[in-house]
Amino acid sequence: MSAVWIDDEAAAAADVPDAPNKGLKIERETHKLEKRLCRQVGQAIVDFNLIEAGDRIMVCMSGGKDSYGMLDILMKLKARAPIDFELIAVNLDQKQPGFPDHILPAYLGGLGIPFHIETQDTYSIVKDKVPEGKTMCSLCSRLRRGILYRVARELKCNKLALGHHRDDMLQTFFLNMFFGGKLKGMPPKLVSDNGEFTVIRPLANVAEKDLVRWAEHRQFPIIPCTLCGSQENLQRKQIGNMLREWEKKFPGRIENMFTALHNVVPSHLMDAQQHDFKNLKPTGIADDNGDKAFDEEEFPQASPALGGLQVVQL
Repeated sequence: MSAVWIDDEAAAAADVPDAPNKGLKIERETHKLEKRLCRQVGQAIVDFNLIEAGDRIMVCMSGGKDSYGMLDILMKLKARAPIDFELIAVNLDQKQPGFPDHILPAYLGGLGIPFHIETQDTYSIVKDKVPEGKTMCSLCSRLRRGILYRVARELKCNKLALGHHRDDMLQTFFLNMFFGGKLKGMPPKLVSDNGEFTVIRPLANVAEKDLVRWAEHRQFPIIPCTLCGSQENLQRKQIGNMLREWEKKFPGRIENMFTALHNVVPSHLMDAQQHDFKNLKPTGIADDNGDKAFDEEEFPQASPALGGLQVVQL
């Protein structure tokens, strides 16, 4: 089944020589991008069992590039999937001033996909409750989440698909570490707060820059956020700028950090709830998670890729 979700044609496309014509080269690169997006979403579906037969999935649409891209790729995968599942696009119109409420219905209607527009004036509530200058994301998110759960129940959906991508996950990890004192990220799959639904993030493996390129190619009718997305002092924006600067100066660092989220070693951290340090005693049996774990990787003493950091081996 995984072979159907994950298309190897993308790898083959990478071996095609550069096209002499500029237009053909752009077309070739776009084809490679589409294959990569489908492969990465398909890999996430397989790795985390995001979609199963009989699922009725509510695809949460904000009007941004990420949710447009998520719906687009899920529709492509659904067309060739070996199992039957349903997609229902849902947008929450929060009554933000100037919100073009005609765009998403027109776009979704043109796709021929079932969709629902839920209208709730959460904008007024947030503006009333949050003091000027304070971030609105927390309250806005809680209000939005409760409404979406109710809509999912009414539409008889068992899963909610959110458009968070790889960069969002890394930003969340650093936000929690820098400001929350936790090694905690944004999982690709979890059970909703009320225990009723499964929340999935099919774009977990996808880089934001690829979604930007795909949105430009597909000419999605992007609707900018004029509420939380317009606040310049958000910590998330600061973290995002930090990651983009790292990627610019040290290519490959983002990929390494994202890979690290898949390779957690609790015995080499300090959380006593995740590893029983108190009762740890010698067993006389070799343990791969023992002190030799430090010897398995050879780090350079200094490397441009580490941005001037020096690793000292003891």
